[in-house]
Amino acid sequence: MEVIDLTEEHKRLYLCCLEDWSDEIVEGVPKKEEWFDKIRDRGLRVKLAVDGDGTVGGMIQYLPAEHSFIEGGGLYFINCIWVHGYDKGRGNLQGKGMGRALIEAAEEDARDRGAKGMAAWGVALPFWMKASWFKKRGYKKVDRDGMAVLLWKAFEKDASPPKWIKKKKKPPLKPGAVTVTSFVNGWCTGQNMVYERAKRATEKLGDRVLFEEVDTSNRDNLLEWGIADGLYIDGKEVTTGPPPSYDKIVKLISKRLKKL
Repeated sequence: MEVIDLTEEHKRLYLCCLEDWSDEIVEGVPKKEEWFDKIRDRGLRVKLAVDGDGTVGGMIQYLPAEHSFIEGGGLYFINCIWVHGYDKGRGNLQGKGMGRALIEAAEEDARDRGAKGMAAWGVALPFWMKASWFKKRGYKKVDRDGMAVLLWKAFEKDASPPKWIKKKKKPPLKPGAVTVTSFVNGWCTGQNMVYERAKRATEKLGDRVLFEEVDTSNRDNLLEWGIADGLYIDGKEVTTGPPPSYDKIVKLISKRLKKL
C-alpha cells in the first residue's frame, strides 16, 4: 500500500468520494468540483491510499484552517477522511490500515508546510468519521456542536486550539411564501446532494416556494451566518440524519405550503 497525491487521473473518483459506482452521488459532484477549483490554490491538499493491486481505497482532504469552517490560526483542518467501506464498486477496504496511513501522511505534510497543528472533526456516534478514531491517534476534543466533535493535535508548544464557528442567526420567514434556504460550502459531495435536491424540489412546487442559496465557501457569508452546510425550510433546520431524499424534501415543503 502507498499514499499518493491526487492527480488528474483520479480527480473524478475523488469528487465521487470513491463511490463512482453510485448513480446517486453524481448529483453532488458539480458543486464539489466548483469548490475544488476555487479552493485548490488556497492550500487544499488531497491524498489517496492505493493498495498493492493499484486500487484506490481511501482519501483524505485537508486545508489551512482559515479557509475551512472552523476558527484556528496556523493549523490545517481535515475536512474528511474516508476509506471505502461498501461491498459495491471497489469493495470494502476498511480495516487494512489505509486510514492510519492517510492521516500520518497528512500530518507529515502539514508539518512540512509549517503548520503548528492539525484539527479534525468527528461524529460522537460510531458510524462515520468517528471522533473516537481520532482520539486513538492522539487528537484531543476541544469543542462540540451536537454530534459534531472538534478535535486537534498540536505540533508546536505555542499552538492554539481551534473552535467551531457558532451559529449566529436563522433564515427569516417571508409572508405568503415558503422559503427554502440551502447553506452550501461545496466540500462535501453528500451535502451538495441536499442542495441539488432542495433546488429541484422548489422548482417543482411553484411560485409560492422561494429558493435561496448561501455560498459559505465565501468566508464572509460563513462568518455572517455561522452555518457551513444546512437546509432550512421557513427557518427550521432539516435534520434527518443521512442526506434527506428528494421525496422527503418535497414532502416537508408541501406540508409547510398547506399552512400558508
